[in-house]
Amino acid sequence: MTKWPFRILADWVSREATSSRTISGVTISELNDENTALAYDAMRALRPHLTFEDAFVSAVRIQRKEGYRLVASFDPAGRVAAVAGFRHMTNLYAGSHLYIDDLSTLPSARKQGHASALLSWVDEEARRLGCAGVHLDSGTPRHDAHRLYLSSGYVIPALHFSKTF
Repeated sequence: MTKWPFRILADWVSREATSSRTISGVTISELNDENTALAYDAMRALRPHLTFEDAFVSAVRIQRKEGYRLVASFDPAGRVAAVAGFRHMTNLYAGSHLYIDDLSTLPSARKQGHASALLSWVDEEARRLGCAGVHLDSGTPRHDAHRLYLSSGYVIPALHFSKTF
């Protein structure tokens, strides 16, 4: 697969205008199997272990079978600046909700409103689906992300524990 220094989607966004929305001056569009690769560079900012674009696209394809969805925020030139991956879940503690697995912005695009716009888009989607809310986990050293979540109305109701085998 060809590696481009920037992922450009301006033509696709204009063709698929019904699936695109502008929030706070930022264009947000949901990506599908055909254009998932556009999100690779932005996702690598959060997930540097994703060293191969093809493997990333394959992993997203598998996750989509489990309900994973991917939305992207575009800069004025049509380049993907940030991405959010999420899924609809229902469990006993939160009921029906959207869970954000991944929220990542290119370092050069940070503090420009892309992540805030993506969070707003996910909030709107949760309301549209009749969800009770939106949940996410965030790594403990990601203080800028924590400030964003708190300023966007998120609270810290619990700690997340994990065990790796």
